[in-house]
Amino acid sequence: MRTRYLTRLPSEWEPVARIFSALGDGTRQTILLLFEPGERLGLKQIVDVLPLSRSAVVHHLNVLEQAGLLIPEKQGREVLYSVDLERVIDALNKVRIYAEDDLRTLRAQAARDAADDADRL
Repeated sequence: MRTRYLTRLPSEWEPVARIFSALGDGTRQTILLLFEPGERLGLKQIVDVLPLSRSAVVHHLNVLEQAGLLIPEKQGREVLYSVDLERVIDALNKVRIYAEDDLRTLRAQAARDAADDADRL
């Protein structure tokens, strides 16, 4: 057991935690899926297609923005949002690398165990 992580999440994993926490809500996933590649959407456009109040949509947009998943850009009186795809990919890559490293360790241990079993026969 890796007990060193019980007291504090490593600082390089904090952005990943925020992203996965934000993505843990189906409404926020839906909001991200609304965006076409490279598209910028305003609050009104998002409110108009979701069965939520304006304040609920604002809340979800704030969570996505704080996680770094949405980039706000003020244009006149309106704020347009775009998806930060690099941030999403960075988080997914960090999890992928973690899983691949552990899987590599497990496979190496299984190979050593198999070799030890063969030596005993």
